[in-house]
Amino acid sequence: MDEEAVGATDNIVTEFATYEDFLDSQITQTDLYYLEDEELARQLVELGYRGSGEVLKREEFEARKKAAEASRLSKRSQQKTLASSGKELKDPFLKALAQREEANRSGKMTSIIFIRDKNVKGQEISGYVDYAHRLKTEDFEPYFAGRRRLLPRPSDLSFYNWETQTATSNPTPNYQVIAENVTGLLFKNKRDRKILNVDPKAPTPGDNSARITIVTPKYTQVVMYDHITRRKT
Repeated sequence: MDEEAVGATDNIVTEFATYEDFLDSQITQTDLYYLEDEELARQLVELGYRGSGEVLKREEFEARKKAAEASRLSKRSQQKTLASSGKELKDPFLKALAQREEANRSGKMTSIIFIRDKNVKGQEISGYVDYAHRLKTEDFEPYFAGRRRLLPRPSDLSFYNWETQTATSNPTPNYQVIAENVTGLLFKNKRDRKILNVDPKAPTPGDNSARITIVTPKYTQVVMYDHITRRKT
């Protein structure tokens, strides 16, 4: 069976709850009038003598029905499985990340994380991380398990190495970086076009946004900016 035929069959098994429903969909009132027997009409459809739709045996229908249901349950399970699930988290920063994981994965929220600390070379670095984008591009299980520390990278929204004075900024699928601005660094959400102001002196980070300082012994400084995404109307 080619891919097109398989796709059509998959549509059939998702559209009809039972094999009888599938057979009945191909029986006309004229068939019932002349045959005067619903079961006989179903048998003729199954054998390919009646009906204009696809001929599909009961065994194949049931097998594909089970496969479709298994696929649906598997996808649901994957969606529900979070990297933070089952982890005993004690660090305030990891707890904050876990609290926001599902919302950032689903697109309800796009959090930007400011992190300042030292890298493996002992150099002080700082930067702004697009949490939702990082969740989609790497495995966060090692972070929640405590085997790896989340630090800004030159590929993140913004990065600065205080020793080498290396500075970079990059757009992500969620945010555009506005660096040339008199009020400081700004991030523009690509979904609802709202501006997120990360200036700590600003009275507010912007519409639908909140600024939360995370006190953790594992980092010099951590600040989270949570933006609730709403489509532009």
